[in-house]
Amino acid sequence: MESKDKFFRKKSTLNCRGKILSLDTPLVMGILNVTPDSFFADSRLRSLDEVLHRTEAMLRDGADILDLGGYSSRPGAAEVTAAEELDRVIPAVEAIMQRFPEAIISVDTFRAKVAEASIQAGASIINDISGGTLDEAMFETVARLQVPYILMHMRGTPQTMNSLTDYDDLVLEVIDELQAKVAQLKGMGVNDIILDPGFGFAKTVDQNFELMRRLEELRILELPLLVGVSRKSMTYKYLGIDQSEALAGTIALNTIALGKGADILRVHDVKETKQTIQLFTKVTH
Repeated sequence: MESKDKFFRKKSTLNCRGKILSLDTPLVMGILNVTPDSFFADSRLRSLDEVLHRTEAMLRDGADILDLGGYSSRPGAAEVTAAEELDRVIPAVEAIMQRFPEAIISVDTFRAKVAEASIQAGASIINDISGGTLDEAMFETVARLQVPYILMHMRGTPQTMNSLTDYDDLVLEVIDELQAKVAQLKGMGVNDIILDPGFGFAKTVDQNFELMRRLEELRILELPLLVGVSRKSMTYKYLGIDQSEALAGTIALNTIALGKGADILRVHDVKETKQTIQLFTKVTH
């Protein structure tokens, strides 16, 4: 493992509005959904009090980043207007920053307007499920704001992605499509880029498993890698269980991802993931 690390020299820090996040140890990103229809019912937060309560619990449990989303990206999710997304996200960002000023917030949005307003409200990172394809202003906005950008692989939209799963070589095509956008972002002066291969986005359950098996191939891009498999269909559908029973499967997949080079784990269950990372790090370092 050490020889690989020396060969592929990934960026090891993120500058989050002056707060430096080290990636020497994998980080936990806790999911905060201010949506009425996120795929995992227990993650839905319907009021600012609920948001603050969940935020406090996640920070106490060791979350390094809070990922706040106001647009459900589950397959077939309903369309949400930009105004509605802003009404959900901005008050939540402001409330969290007022109560927990040291928190590092990532905003899960594909809209440049929401991204910019979120950063102005106190967020530090933009997490774009579309990798810049659903809003042509996103890359310019991120470059101008100079904030870390999570570049995810997806095809189509949340409404159409399930029909866009035809690949000749899944992992090579994911790498090629990400690499083209990385080159574009770097050319625009974006310094902190995090890659997300997009488990569950324009990929079948079997393709998700292939992506996990070959995850280390993304190391060739020499950028931090985020993995988001928490309670997704590759766990509960494959095991024939309910999402509420998918914690053990999520931990198993996250442990595999850590072994293949994941730097950030995006999860619903912060405490258990933090413990997983602690044990993994103890064994491998």
